[in-house]
Amino acid sequence: MTLHLTLRTTLAIAALVLSACSSTKLADTNEVKGKPVDTAAASSAGPAVVAPRSAVVAVIADHLNPNSLISKERSVYFEFDKFDIKAESTALIERQGKYLAANKGLAIRVEGNADERGGREYNLALGQKRADAVVRALKVYGAGDKQLEAVSYGKEKPQALGHDEAAWAQNRRVDLAYPNK
Repeated sequence: MTLHLTLRTTLAIAALVLSACSSTKLADTNEVKGKPVDTAAASSAGPAVVAPRSAVVAVIADHLNPNSLISKERSVYFEFDKFDIKAESTALIERQGKYLAANKGLAIRVEGNADERGGREYNLALGQKRADAVVRALKVYGAGDKQLEAVSYGKEKPQALGHDEAAWAQNRRVDLAYPNK
């Protein structure tokens, strides 16, 4: 009986010592091992559970994000036999130029295209004039010389395969080709 009483007393003392080691409850603190704890959630949900926080934030560059306007709007369209930029393309060019200005390490290819009408050499020259016009416009908004390479594909890369005005209108364009990485 004395052994039983001594064991019971020892356990009671150990319990008191252990409970005295922690004078504050975990849910009452704002930090656990240096990490923030939601005290409202902890007090209502029982013991605090601390989710690990990552220091790495997943960021997708706009030119790689399929939901971004930088990614979605990359073509400037032209009138038949023209290489002057239409007023309706100003917002697209401004957005792209400012994006390139903010990302100086990024370089793109400015690809001039023409519809199927006209000879090969003529369409290559027209595509180059269109690409050069877009390059000049992008520079107005801060894009640098080293970021822009103007090339012409003439009629070799049609966007639409038809032989009517609707198809030709889609093929008279400049595409801004960003790197895939």
